[in-house]
Amino acid sequence: MEGYLCIAPWLIGFALLTLGPMIFSFIISLTQWDLINSPKFVGLDNYRIIFTDDFRFRQSLKVTALYAAMSVPLGMIGSLCVAMLLNLNMRGMRVFRSIFYLPAILPGVAVTMLWMWILRPQDTGVLNHILGFFGVSPKPWLSDPAWALPSFVIMSLWGIGGGMIIYLSGLQSVPTQLYEAAEIDGAGSWRKFTTITLPMISPTIFFNLVMGIIGSFQVFTASYIMTPNGGPGYSTLFYVLYLYQKAFKYLQMGYASALAWILFAVVLALTLIVFKTSAKWVYYESEVKQ
Repeated sequence: MEGYLCIAPWLIGFALLTLGPMIFSFIISLTQWDLINSPKFVGLDNYRIIFTDDFRFRQSLKVTALYAAMSVPLGMIGSLCVAMLLNLNMRGMRVFRSIFYLPAILPGVAVTMLWMWILRPQDTGVLNHILGFFGVSPKPWLSDPAWALPSFVIMSLWGIGGGMIIYLSGLQSVPTQLYEAAEIDGAGSWRKFTTITLPMISPTIFFNLVMGIIGSFQVFTASYIMTPNGGPGYSTLFYVLYLYQKAFKYLQMGYASALAWILFAVVLALTLIVFKTSAKWVYYESEVKQ
């Protein structure tokens, strides 16, 4: 009984703030509701329209999937490389770790405004100015459909400090005896990285992969501020931005709730795939695989 009393605050909060709203949103997804009039039950019509007649749904899902396919691998590789550099035993390394981690905790709106300045077209933007210094012609970052989505991918690398900290923790937990034994056997740096470092930090890679996939499908703040209408030719119409437009711009709450549940299903499916395949490449030191 005492155990239930201890977890009661969490159970009450979960029921009121998580489970309850989820059940309510699913019920609303079966209705037409504009926040003013009473909800009208329409069954699965919202889902039918989404999958058969909604071009912007398909476009937003395509844009988000492309963004995830580019940003997640780049972010994981970039954060791992930075973590390995910051794992070196050198003087002043703590300062550099703080500097690299700082962008990950800055307010999203402030970071977005900074990147709008960096990605300005022609020669007025910082990035184009740097490219011009190396003789590269300016790029129309946010004003051209071909460059708009890559602009967001480049911007996503700004926040690799969060993954870097987690990788750094994993790297520091690798026993140094393994590296010493490998050096005695004549293993080089690449051999030690592929046979010791990667297997030992595979749980960390697994965690960052799952969190990266979930985060990449929830991009909203940057797209809402930088390209509120989905960019040129809907090239930056991210899924959550489209969901927000349906809910609060067009007041189609039932339709938006259906979009939210489809997003939940997509992210859940991708996460389950990663979990299902993790047994083949994630190594846990405490487990003995048969």
